[in-house]
Amino acid sequence: MVERTVRVELETGLQARPAAQFVQEANRYSANLFLEKEGKRVNAKSIMGLMSLAITEGETIILTADGPDETVALNSLIEFVTENSEKV
Repeated sequence: MVERTVRVELETGLQARPAAQFVQEANRYSANLFLEKEGKRVNAKSIMGLMSLAITEGETIILTADGPDETVALNSLIEFVTENSEKV
């Protein structure tokens, strides 16, 4: 299991379209993926769970991955929230 704390740098945060793209990216991996904000933890492959966190730009989140491709999955999701603002 791997875990990282990251700052969301997407201008729109993880709302609507970016949230859907994030979930789509998470579903590419077989690892169990979770996202946590202020003590609330949700499945990173669930659009409803992700939307319930209402993550905005500048907030700090914890990403956790557990499974055979956990490192690749975690790195991909970290890149999405920190460097993907021009693609959203």
